[in-house]
Amino acid sequence: MQCTPHYIRCIKPNETKRAKDWEELRVKHQVEYLGLKENIRVRRAGFAYRRPFDKFLQRYAIVTKKTWPMWTGKPEKGIKVIMDAVAMEPGQWQLGVSKIFIKAPESLFLLEETRERKFDGYARAIQSAYRAYVRRRKMAEIREKATDILFNKKMRRRGSIRRCFVGDYIGFSQNEGLRALVGKREHIEFACCVNKYDRRFKVQKRDLLLSKQHIYLIGREVIKKGPQAGQLIEKVMRKIQIAEITSIDLSSRQDDFFVIRVRDAFPSVVETVFKTEFLTVLTEKFQETTGSSVNITFSDEITYIAKKSENKMKAWLGSMIGDERVISFVTGGQDFPELSVKGKTLTVAIGNGLPRDTRPGSIPQQEKRGSAAVQKPARTAPTYKYSKPEDQRSTMSRSNKSMERPSMPKAGAKKSAKSLNPMSQTDKSFMKVPSPNIAVKRKGPPPPPPAPKYPQVRAIYDYQAQDAEELTLTAGDVLNLHKKEDSGWWMGELKGRTGLFPYNYVEEL
Repeated sequence: MQCTPHYIRCIKPNETKRAKDWEELRVKHQVEYLGLKENIRVRRAGFAYRRPFDKFLQRYAIVTKKTWPMWTGKPEKGIKVIMDAVAMEPGQWQLGVSKIFIKAPESLFLLEETRERKFDGYARAIQSAYRAYVRRRKMAEIREKATDILFNKKMRRRGSIRRCFVGDYIGFSQNEGLRALVGKREHIEFACCVNKYDRRFKVQKRDLLLSKQHIYLIGREVIKKGPQAGQLIEKVMRKIQIAEITSIDLSSRQDDFFVIRVRDAFPSVVETVFKTEFLTVLTEKFQETTGSSVNITFSDEITYIAKKSENKMKAWLGSMIGDERVISFVTGGQDFPELSVKGKTLTVAIGNGLPRDTRPGSIPQQEKRGSAAVQKPARTAPTYKYSKPEDQRSTMSRSNKSMERPSMPKAGAKKSAKSLNPMSQTDKSFMKVPSPNIAVKRKGPPPPPPAPKYPQVRAIYDYQAQDAEELTLTAGDVLNLHKKEDSGWWMGELKGRTGLFPYNYVEEL
């Protein structure tokens, strides 16, 4: 009969039989008298750690990918792979018949530390993947909400239908000057740079801040008097309570204009490329504050009073004598607005955008990050299981998925191309060879190409499009620049295709 003897030595910490009463001299005397130091010294001289093969593999297989998630070879070889992975000296461990022996505690601590780092790395990878999944799902929900606001009512601007919502586009959290202008307990949900139009339709740069209670329009002005004269400071030009907003007016075209109408006050005319995100956040905060939905109207001719007086009679007389302003939206030939002011009317000419019923669709996998799609394994998380060599069957075999490209349609392409070819329906008499007796009158040299209509830029880096509305650039490509956006994405034309591209990837010619 086999047994494993264990010896238990009791040490009395005190004579009072009370908790937390420790007599150090008495404890030292008992440790020396019982010979515990000599036992530990002898144990350290040999191999202090002893563990069966299967339990050691189960605990430390995660140290290297060669043994994780499953080791199918002999246990001795698996243990050697683990020891080589942590670079442990051969003299610090030995293999017995059924157990592994480790000499120094520091060697065991090395294994434990490596194991903890591996677990930490896998945990971070899982957390990162889950957070990315939650962000994508939340972003899809926000895009659907934004689409519902403008669906079948307004044309969508190219490049904005699948743009990610960031919220803070001006670094508000790091700007102490802007934070000092807002209430201490007010959390800013949205911040961006906008163009604000005054009574004479002159553009003024403003920082728009949106919280749960207010909309702030922050401007800059120069101090005229005092010791700080000549310095530029930030100032709240207008503060609007969200509960006092009566309506938001927009056009049905792809422009970025909107008018904020306020109860018993003059409206604000604002232009920003992030209007969809602003409307989404404003709708949510207006619902939380007032319990009702904000009134959003769509019209291609927006009429408003430029400045209202506190006296209702004066305000009525003001509208009669001509304080009324009109913004008219007409069809243009370009994707960016062309503004013209005539009297008290601002005309915005802009081309047609995406259809009003456009919804954000899925982006093809081959367009994401310029790389091929990665097939994720459709299986559950592995659990470690040690299998003996004689149990190896087909558990590790996997069927490789076909990597062949999909075949192109064979029928119908030539017929469609022939029907679309304009040369097939025109007179081909010009292709006849003239008689050799007839002198051929040669034409002069072709005229020089016309000068480019738009300013041009040259790509200095390669860029792979990440969205359907973006352009793929190759270093050296020359593009026609249509519009510069404050967001850092410019609109241009390359090889007959119009789209967006990052401004820091090009240089102006």
